[in-house]
Amino acid sequence: MSLAGAILGAISGAVVGSFLATLIIRWPRGEQAIVGRSRCDQCRHELGPLELVPIVSRLWLRGQCKVCKTAIDSTHLQLEISAAIVGAAALWIAPDFSGLALALFGWVLLPLAWLDWRHLWLPHRLIVPLALGGLAFGGLLGAPLIDRIIGGLTGWAALGLLSLTYRLVRGREGLGQGDPKLLGAIGMWLGWVPLAPVLALAAAMGIAVALARGLSSNDSLPFGTMLAMAAWPIAWFQVAYAPAILS
Repeated sequence: MSLAGAILGAISGAVVGSFLATLIIRWPRGEQAIVGRSRCDQCRHELGPLELVPIVSRLWLRGQCKVCKTAIDSTHLQLEISAAIVGAAALWIAPDFSGLALALFGWVLLPLAWLDWRHLWLPHRLIVPLALGGLAFGGLLGAPLIDRIIGGLTGWAALGLLSLTYRLVRGREGLGQGDPKLLGAIGMWLGWVPLAPVLALAAAMGIAVALARGLSSNDSLPFGTMLAMAAWPIAWFQVAYAPAILS
């Protein structure tokens, strides 16, 4: 475990989180997130260097635009802190390429979790890179390539079959179309073995959220958010403890 790795991961994560927040805010509006200068969402004031420092700038500006004094969307701070925690936790336990891969996995899951929670939307533009990233870098998390390929197919097929069965029996959608694809992409990172605990933890989270929000069987639940939130801690455990357990 490395304190220097945790600090580096936190700083890198805060920067990544700043970009992810812009993406999450702009994409649902149909706006570009990659091109163009960073600006205030209200008055379109283009932000200067001192206004772009993750976390610190928001505290310095007291959560307001310097020009129009409109409150800055809290998504920025939430994503910067969340991505910083992911980066710090990943590089703390593995200050090497495994930690970088674990951080990358978490950073791509974050916007998927946020977008599904707010908009019930799991965009292919994120799921496809997540799956390809698992194919390229998932081995650094400990799963052999064949296990990850099986995991991708199994994850997609399992939820896809469940969704189809529910639709045939109940006559309506029970899962979003993106959920099977997301679980398949997760399987491309973790392999097929961890998919059962990922599903179990996600289901437990879903039940807790449904009870807390008083949802009925007809209400929509962002299950993709639960899958993302369940997958990363299990990946962290896999990197942190699986080698010692298996040795």
